[in-house]
Amino acid sequence: MTDAEYQNLAEALLRHIEMQCDEINEDGNVDIDSTRAGGVLTLAFEGGAQIVINLQKPLHEIWLASRAGGWHYRWTDGAWCDTRSGEHFHTRLSQEASACAGQPVAFTAA
Repeated sequence: MTDAEYQNLAEALLRHIEMQCDEINEDGNVDIDSTRAGGVLTLAFEGGAQIVINLQKPLHEIWLASRAGGWHYRWTDGAWCDTRSGEHFHTRLSQEASACAGQPVAFTAA
């Protein structure tokens, strides 16, 4: 993958997450404050829990961190997949957001 391809895919992912946060805020009882600073997207929940998603450009990876731990994702076979388990990014993001919100929260791939 070229640097430009990575940048396009990674930026599309962050924009999609921001859009979904807006939709979740409008549709439900969950309030997610999304803040973006360059290649770092922070999702803040009531009670102080946070999820941080950041671009790792030199590695062509996306990292996700929460209170439960950290995960690294690489573009594989058309999806962002965990470098250890192969789990899809949106599966883990949904699990961590649900834990932070104290109720089910679903993020989906574009």
